[in-house]
Amino acid sequence: MTSFRPAPAWLADAVFYQIYPQSFADSDGDGIGDFNGITEHLDHLSWLGVNTVWINPCFVSPFRDAGYDIADYLTIAPRYGTDDDLAKLVDEAGRRGIRVLLDLVAGHTSDAHPWFTAAAHDPDDHRYIWAPEGRPAGFVESPGPRPGSYLPNFFAFQPALNFGYARPDPAEPWRQPVDAEGPRANRRALRTIMDHWLRLGVAGFRVDMASSLVKDDPEKSETAGIWRELRHWLDGAHPEVVLLSEWGDPEVAVPAGFHTDFFLHFGGPSNGLALRSLWSNRSGTVDEAWDPLDCFFDAEGKGSPLPFVEAWQRASTALGSSGFISLPTANHDFSRLNCGPRTAEQLPAAFVFQLTWPTLPAVYYGDEIGMRYIPDLPDREGSVLGPRYNRAGSRTPMQWDDTKNAGFSTSDEPYLPVDPSPDRPTVAAQRADETSLLHLVRRLVALRTGTPELGPGGSVEVLNSGYPFVYLRGGRYLVVVNPQRNAASCPYGATHATRPLETTGVRIADGTITASGFGYGVFDLGR
Repeated sequence: MTSFRPAPAWLADAVFYQIYPQSFADSDGDGIGDFNGITEHLDHLSWLGVNTVWINPCFVSPFRDAGYDIADYLTIAPRYGTDDDLAKLVDEAGRRGIRVLLDLVAGHTSDAHPWFTAAAHDPDDHRYIWAPEGRPAGFVESPGPRPGSYLPNFFAFQPALNFGYARPDPAEPWRQPVDAEGPRANRRALRTIMDHWLRLGVAGFRVDMASSLVKDDPEKSETAGIWRELRHWLDGAHPEVVLLSEWGDPEVAVPAGFHTDFFLHFGGPSNGLALRSLWSNRSGTVDEAWDPLDCFFDAEGKGSPLPFVEAWQRASTALGSSGFISLPTANHDFSRLNCGPRTAEQLPAAFVFQLTWPTLPAVYYGDEIGMRYIPDLPDREGSVLGPRYNRAGSRTPMQWDDTKNAGFSTSDEPYLPVDPSPDRPTVAAQRADETSLLHLVRRLVALRTGTPELGPGGSVEVLNSGYPFVYLRGGRYLVVVNPQRNAASCPYGATHATRPLETTGVRIADGTITASGFGYGVFDLGR
C-alpha cells in the first residue's frame, strides 16, 4: 500500500454532519438556505455533538444539478452569500470545535463554465474529452463551432474533464493518455482549487464521483494514481486536512489516497450491497435491479446484517490503520431513513447501530429528528431522474420549529416545499422532550466520543448475526439492536453483571438476550 502521511488525529473522532445548503436555513427570506443561516444554527450542531460538517457544492453554477454543475470553482454562488460569509461560518464553527468540509466536483463542470465555452470554440483545447468528428456512444453533439462531440459525466450539461484514458488508442484521438497536456492541466487545476479554499480555513473536501476521472479504467489504477499524486501534495502543503470520497469502495479509495470512503448504495463490484443490505431505499427511489434485496432494517425481519458485516470486515482488514470507512444515515441522492410506513419506529435502533459500529458516522441533516422522505415532489435542479428516482424528497427544508415554513424561511415560496404533515418533527419540539430521538442521538454521540472502545479503533465481535443483532465493542460494551417489529432473543453465555448505558426493550437474564420489537441497548460489562 502506498505510504502516506498518517491521517490527522482528529479524524478518528469525527462525527460528520451533511448540510444541503439550500435547504438548511434561510437567513434573508429569499426561500433558499445560505451560509449565514448555517452560521445561525451552529449551536444546534454543537449541542448535538457534531464536530465535522460537510456542505454540498456552494460555487457559482446554473444550478441545473444542485450545484454539481460548477461554472466557477473559485467563486461562491451569490444565493449562498460571499467569501466573507463562508469565512465567518468557518471561523464560528471553529470556535465551537466544528470543522467545515466543502464538496469538490473533480470530474466535470457545467457547460456554462468558461473552460467549456472556450473548448467549444477551439479544436486544439483538450480540457474536455472531444471526439473530433461523429458522435461515439455516450457523447453529446458539440454546442459550438467546434466539430464533433463531447463526453458528459452524468447529465449532458456536465461535460467530463479530460483526465485521460487508461487505455489510449491512436485510432480514437479523444482517448488521450493520462500524461497528455489536457489531463496534466486539469490535475494542476485541482491543486489550485483545493489550495484556494484550504487557505480560507476549510478542513478538507468530500469529492464527488471520485472514481470517475480517468475513463476506461476498469481497475481504477490510473484514477488512483491521480488521487495519490494529490494526496502526496496535500500531505506536504496541508497536512491537517482530509479527503472523503464518494467512491463506495474503501478497499480501492483509501489506498488511492483518500482518508475515508463512504459505504454507499452504489460503488465497487458489489454495486453498493454493503449499505443496501443494511438499510435500503424503501421509498422506491432506486434502480429496479435493487428492489428484491431484503435489508436488515426491515420491519418484517426479512434481512440479515451479514452482507454488511462481511463487506465491512473485508474492507477493514484491507485498510488496517491506513484509513477509515464512513457509514451515512442517508444523503442528498438517496431516501432518508424515515422513508415509509413504520420506519420511524426503527430510527432509534438505527442510530444505536450507526453510532456504535467501528465506522465514522455521517448524519444527513434532519435525520437526527427523523425527518421524512417526501414522495412525488416536482423536479428541482435535476432532482427527478425518472418515476423511480426522485431525489427531491430527501432535500426538503430543515424543520426547526412550528413557525412559518417550519422555521426554515420567512419566504412565501420556499425553494423546496416543507413537509406538509401536521405531525412533522421539529428541533424545537424534540429539544423540549428528553425522550425524543434528538436527545437519544445526542446521548449516543456523547457516548461514542467519550468512549474510545466505541470508535473506529475499538475491536468488534459479532455474537449474534440475526435478530437481534448483538456485538461486543472493545471487549467491554455490549450492543443489542432489533430493528424488526417482533420480539427476538438469542443465547448469551456471559454471567457477569451488565450496566445499561442506553436501552429500551432489552432484557438480559438466564443466559438469554431478549429484545422487544424495535428494541435496542448498549451495556457496559466492566473490565
